[in-house]
Amino acid sequence: MAIDQVTWRRTRKTGLTGHDPSKAFQGYTLYTPMAGDGTVYLIDMEGEEVHRWQMSMPPGLYGYLLPNGNLFYLGKTPAEPGAYFPTWPIFKGGVMSEVDWHGNVVWEHRDSAHHHDARRTEGGGAIYLTLELVPPEVQAKVQGGLPGSEHEGRMWADRIVEVDAEGRTIWEWHAWEHLDPETDVITPTDLRHEWSHGNTVAPLPGGDVLVSFRNISTVARIDRTTGKFVWKLGWDLLAQQHHPSLLPNGNVLLFNNGSRRRANPLIYSSVIEVEPESGTIAWEYWDQSARFSFLSSYISGVQRLPNGNTLVCEGQSGRLFEVTTEREIVWEYISPHFFEAPVFGMSNMIFRAFRYGPEHFPGLSRD
Repeated sequence: MAIDQVTWRRTRKTGLTGHDPSKAFQGYTLYTPMAGDGTVYLIDMEGEEVHRWQMSMPPGLYGYLLPNGNLFYLGKTPAEPGAYFPTWPIFKGGVMSEVDWHGNVVWEHRDSAHHHDARRTEGGGAIYLTLELVPPEVQAKVQGGLPGSEHEGRMWADRIVEVDAEGRTIWEWHAWEHLDPETDVITPTDLRHEWSHGNTVAPLPGGDVLVSFRNISTVARIDRTTGKFVWKLGWDLLAQQHHPSLLPNGNVLLFNNGSRRRANPLIYSSVIEVEPESGTIAWEYWDQSARFSFLSSYISGVQRLPNGNTLVCEGQSGRLFEVTTEREIVWEYISPHFFEAPVFGMSNMIFRAFRYGPEHFPGLSRD
């Protein structure tokens, strides 16, 4: 018998690997294989599929459920030849779609520069990340990264766009106008073809916007009116983080990837809840028994659940698990769906995952 050459498949189980019903938040988990064909899965607490959406485009990079029960899906359109830089096809998007339970498109917006994240807005439109060139005079001042690694001498940074229900731009924000070339430093060994590399944009109550910039290890709150930063969490605390969210208590929950820590050579991931004004860590999770076994250098996400537990997406290994405030794992599932991914090879990667209570699905039988 031939030996399977894919390490994950030889060393890890897939599917449900643990569940404590007395401590886990009961509901349904939504996830999308990042390198997949556009299938979005909804599974129950036993890891069994209860519904799927078969989208027409591969993910760019995930989907989540709206309050009305529809799916908001970010799709990947074909990369234009020569557009941006060589790694662009990995994380680009291009289309944002709201679809109903059966996959029928309710609303759609396209932008070939869209990447990583987008959120449906209360006004019926969307807010999302795009890219634009950094002016040469600003680029020359940006510190950090691998010297000379700009793509064809150029550097890009994030532009945030909000559109209304008709797709008209109603607000935009340009990272290069607000970042500081001297202090918003690209982390060592990262390529200088991107300055900020946004991976999260989330509208907040009252209009401000929460953002995450991986290449400068920064999470910030943007004042929508002035465009200025209300506060910033930076490289002294963060290490190429993903998926910050604002909690009801005002703290920020995020996945701290940990691959390039500023003051610690150890490489491991953690989940942290931070008081943003002071930068104080209010709660933290890492693998207490084997610190290095919990690691995802890229992607990944977190969600605080109604019972106080936290759902963690350890993205690169396709591992989803729920942990209590006491750091006890009470549910775990590993995606069995493997696909060939550019750069990463055969992979079951998941960009983000979400748990929803049973009240979100009063009609699962409507299939």
